[in-house]
Amino acid sequence: MTRKKVKLAFISNDSARKATFKKRKKGLMKKVSELSTLCGIESCAIVYSPYEAQPDVWPDQRGAARVVAQFKRMPEMEQSKKMVNQESFIRSRIAKAADQLKKLRKENREKEVTHLMYHCLTGKGLHGLGLHDLNDVAWMLDHNLKEIYKRIEAVGKDHAPPEERTQQQQLFAEWMGNPGGDQIGGDEMIVPFSDGSSQGAPLWSNAFFS
Repeated sequence: MTRKKVKLAFISNDSARKATFKKRKKGLMKKVSELSTLCGIESCAIVYSPYEAQPDVWPDQRGAARVVAQFKRMPEMEQSKKMVNQESFIRSRIAKAADQLKKLRKENREKEVTHLMYHCLTGKGLHGLGLHDLNDVAWMLDHNLKEIYKRIEAVGKDHAPPEERTQQQQLFAEWMGNPGGDQIGGDEMIVPFSDGSSQGAPLWSNAFFS
């Protein structure tokens, strides 16, 4: 049975907060002791609380004073180099969560657009899609066609005669540029493709895939 995730928020109930403090303090002291023993480092822990007149110190006052004195002898820049307070820790957690959310949104959008692309390629048309979806589907098609062409070129460059390779490249360039018209794929496919010139910039955006 998995442990229930603890909500990181101030405990308003006095007795519950005091019990949690004692339990967490004991665990903290144990972790500091294990870190020092396992890694052979000097460490200390000093915990003040409203429940006791004197602070709790590990390993003892003399050991803690030695570690603190060693820390104070360091240059000021070195002291703050890896220092973390609650605010900076929370900010870093928020930034990390935001990056994870952005990554998940990108992955979900890629899957959604890929599904739309296959849906269109089966001949079911583009009816009901908004401009945003059309733009992303067009970008996905363009991206995959370029990857296919690269793969074909890599596989066939040593086998096909030079004139045949030139003809294949011309046909593909005409398909991608579509110089003969503004549409590709019949009446159902209405997304315009760019000819690569500065005046014919692609309509679609790759904001989700860059």
